[in-house]
Amino acid sequence: MKKLMFAILVAVLVLVLTTPVALARPDKDKPLPATNVELVKKVTLRGRPGGGGRPGKQAATGVMGAPSSGDKYAIIIGISDYPDTANDLQYCENDALDICNALTTLYGYNPSNIHLLLGMNASFNAIQNAINDIELKATNDDEVVFFFSGHGAKGKTGDDDKEKIDEAIVSHDGNPSGSLIAIWDGQLRDWFADFTTSRIIFIFDSCLAGGMTDLKAPGRVINMATTEGGTAYEGLWEDNGQFTYFFVDRGMLASQADRYDHDADDILPEATDVAVEEAFDYAKANCRRQKPTIRDSFSNDLLL
Repeated sequence: MKKLMFAILVAVLVLVLTTPVALARPDKDKPLPATNVELVKKVTLRGRPGGGGRPGKQAATGVMGAPSSGDKYAIIIGISDYPDTANDLQYCENDALDICNALTTLYGYNPSNIHLLLGMNASFNAIQNAINDIELKATNDDEVVFFFSGHGAKGKTGDDDKEKIDEAIVSHDGNPSGSLIAIWDGQLRDWFADFTTSRIIFIFDSCLAGGMTDLKAPGRVINMATTEGGTAYEGLWEDNGQFTYFFVDRGMLASQADRYDHDADDILPEATDVAVEEAFDYAKANCRRQKPTIRDSFSNDLLL
């Protein structure tokens, strides 16, 4: 009997010692702990910008992709006034207002379906709540735009994306000592993971924006103002971020990006016919000191 009990005890110990233990993961709905965090500030310039050219490779195909048949939603974030005045920017809120204007006046977005988060209203919780609200509403045929203009950050955090260095957008949260709260690329990926719509447009006008490719998925277009390690600029471009100025103000609102007649009405240029990829190509061709990048997983050109 004693031998039987001993054998059972040994078997239980072997099972316990050899069973993998899942590592505790921080709550994805809370700010993630991170190490070696560095705020990478967008740079404000003075003077006049240089001229433009043509990007070597075009994102736009000239072929109209599937049109939107559902409702349209947007989360638009612009943070100029950060808690520490040393971290303040000048024109990020202008960027947010301009994309909001383009969506409502050109592309049929209802203002009631837009979360516009400016300055101190763009907290970690407010951004998360806006995403959660639209996730509950958006269905398969709907369209979603996520726009951010502000600071970027880099560091190492447990967001399960297997990168040595993680990138983030920086929310307004913080205190006068300059301690800011980041939303990491893998965390933002998790927040959008359960969206049923396959028509999502991301636009990041921030430093390190090229690191936001964690968000890639079928039907998504990720427009990034810089490379993964690049700096974004603002100020020279009629009180805007450089990328937003060419992508939205000149590309969309002034219809300068329109190269293809997607709506087949024989009118060029036409602001309401500017596809996302056309706007990106125009911004890439004209940006100086920074190199916009795109991850396009939408079939052909996406017309908002």
